[in-house]
Amino acid sequence: MAEADASIFAAMPAVEERTVQDAAALDAMLQGARTPFVIRGLVRDWPLVQAGLTSARAARAYLVERARPVPFSVSLGQPGKDGRLFYADDMEMNFREARGKLADIFSGMDANEGRADAPAIYLGSIDVPTHFTTVAAENTVDLGKREPIVSLWIGTPTRIAAHNDFPDNLACCAAGRRRFTLFPPDQFASLHLGPIDNTPAGRAVSMVDFHAPDLDLYPRFAEALAHAQVAVLEPGDALFIPSMWWHHVEGLAPFNVLMNYWWRDTPRWLGQPQDALNHAILSIRDLPAEDKAIWRALFDHYVFENGPDVTAHLPEGGRGILDPLDPAAAGRLRSFLLRTLSK
Repeated sequence: MAEADASIFAAMPAVEERTVQDAAALDAMLQGARTPFVIRGLVRDWPLVQAGLTSARAARAYLVERARPVPFSVSLGQPGKDGRLFYADDMEMNFREARGKLADIFSGMDANEGRADAPAIYLGSIDVPTHFTTVAAENTVDLGKREPIVSLWIGTPTRIAAHNDFPDNLACCAAGRRRFTLFPPDQFASLHLGPIDNTPAGRAVSMVDFHAPDLDLYPRFAEALAHAQVAVLEPGDALFIPSMWWHHVEGLAPFNVLMNYWWRDTPRWLGQPQDALNHAILSIRDLPAEDKAIWRALFDHYVFENGPDVTAHLPEGGRGILDPLDPAAAGRLRSFLLRTLSK
């Protein structure tokens, strides 16, 4: 097996670091940002960060005291493995899902602390307002007029395969240490992606094991490495990940907590591009080449180029969904799609 250098992370350039003086400066920095950057110490004054700097158990106690009486979803990896939450050989997941009280889940972490054969324990994408009382209010970043989704990611040492997300993301390390390995959006082919519909957490992931890259099986990964950047976050540090950037995420400490803010510059009532891709696979991908060429041209005309010639010949008020969408028009289009897809 041809392998990349085991020190691939050390060989990568670091993500750019920036400083901000206040919320207005952060807002300006985020406006239209299309490359990642790190802000050291942005949230170091958070109570959760301060608890984590005291000890992992103090951070867990802080969260348990503010947890709502609702079940928490948790992923449990195989005992004694390397914390990589991924596919098994049969392309099923190598971890199982469970639900329970946060205090009970944390008790499991306490019981396994320091054990060489401990399973990975990982709580991903926890909606903070739904699961906690005052955590969001006590630990916050002023993002101006943005209306982000606020999530917590909590776990023992884990490795999450490279994936991307549609929204912009400000990821804040609240406890432990996180290593992010980032790739520009155009590197998707070089990352050798897995299935779209069978995924560990809803997004297609790189099949490459970053700790032992098999360059015979995944030869294009060498090209991805040429574009990689790395950032290691300490408690209180924040990383901005622009929309569609690929990121491989590792929890490096025995206990790790990340709070992230997702937002999109377009209204939430617009659709998800991934849905359009899935529908195109269903309806266009397997057409004859001549038909696919026609549909490619139509997509360019109506979607990707969308020039004034699309509607110039149509009277105002009679352009339907070719006019700029508003919530009402988007709702009608969504209802139309649901009816057609159900046939």
